[in-house]
Amino acid sequence: MYRGACLILALILAVPAVSQVAPEAEGGADNDSQMSTPPPVSDQAYPTEVGAEARSNYLSAGLRFATSYIDNYYAGSSTTQPETIYSVLPIIAYDQTTPRQHRVFTYSPGFTFYEPSSGLNEADQNLKALYAYRLTEHMTINASDTFEQSSASSGLGGSFAGSGVSGSTQPVTPGIFAPFAERLTNTADAQLTYQFSPVGMVGVSGTWMKLNYPNPTESTGLYNSDERNVSAFYNRRISREQYIGTNYQAAWTFAFPPGAAEVDAQTQTIYGFYTIYLNKSLSISVSGGPQYYNISEASSSLSRAWEPIVIASAGWQGLHTNFATSYARQVTAGGGLLGAFKSESADFSARWQISHTWTTGARADYTINKSVTQLLSFAAENGHAILGSATLDHALNDQFNLEFEYDRVHQSYGGIAATGTNPNSDRETISLVWRISRPLGR
Repeated sequence: MYRGACLILALILAVPAVSQVAPEAEGGADNDSQMSTPPPVSDQAYPTEVGAEARSNYLSAGLRFATSYIDNYYAGSSTTQPETIYSVLPIIAYDQTTPRQHRVFTYSPGFTFYEPSSGLNEADQNLKALYAYRLTEHMTINASDTFEQSSASSGLGGSFAGSGVSGSTQPVTPGIFAPFAERLTNTADAQLTYQFSPVGMVGVSGTWMKLNYPNPTESTGLYNSDERNVSAFYNRRISREQYIGTNYQAAWTFAFPPGAAEVDAQTQTIYGFYTIYLNKSLSISVSGGPQYYNISEASSSLSRAWEPIVIASAGWQGLHTNFATSYARQVTAGGGLLGAFKSESADFSARWQISHTWTTGARADYTINKSVTQLLSFAAENGHAILGSATLDHALNDQFNLEFEYDRVHQSYGGIAATGTNPNSDRETISLVWRISRPLGR
């Protein structure tokens, strides 16, 4: 689980600080000769912070004390069970930008205590690393890794497991959460881009994701999986504000039901895209093309066909406001499910700095999943999910923040015992965050 994280950390510590960050996927290029990597082919999601919150070149440490109340923690049981949750979460963060590179490292272990279900008490782990390096004036490499050990599907920061509004394809089936099941996830990705002319760019990328449920009794109907994908794109600038291009992606997903044959899902996708930067803060992207899938169990092909893929997204990052939204229709696999699914998903996030000390935010996700494989030895898990959150943050002073959050989760998957009955869950959280920070030289 830690091998991807260790690789990224080794890069961060070993490479000398000598280069420039690549243009962000959500913004335009800084000059006429430098191209952007548009959201449809970027390996990064839209930003989640307003411009006034963005900062770099710092080392910080802190501690979060959080109390949550959930009206229905055992969402998959036949009865409603409220829970009070207490969390203690230390955090250390490092962010440094130099003329040619950007290094980010965040680590947050934690301890979570449940009342009255003390048997659910857990130790959490959350590690994120990002590394961007400009190898030459026109060649850039980006790499990132995220490791998480937790059983919380929402709360603490307005985020859901695996969340992030993206303008690119998402091979992993979205919208599946076992409300109290412990899970281990590790996602590592890397991208290399090369601008070979003032208006032309090519790039390649790869992603590896591991999902593991250590205690199967908590996640009945969901299964461990291993997802990998590679892609290559061509990006052309047709004006200072407009980009077109094409992307090819191949993905492999392996799901492992206990005591049964492995289920493999393969997809191949080729799509064209168009992105326009209406100004430096706002971009709109659309993508579309054909997608081929092949599902097999015990080396026997069960289903194969072609389907269209459609993706549209937009993002704005201003000094005091931020929003991102996307819609995607595609065939996906993994995420704890068997086989492949026609997935339709819509995501929205927004953040607004009301004043110097008050900031509010909101997040909404809607997903419909319909199985394209009806011949599996296990039942197909069709269903939908609706998730939403609202946050309010108040800075008490330079070191202390008070944060409020409300989350609602609704899931309807009749074939998954972990979410089959009582699918609704509401959660209110209040957190006191203490953090100290010191600047780092460029």
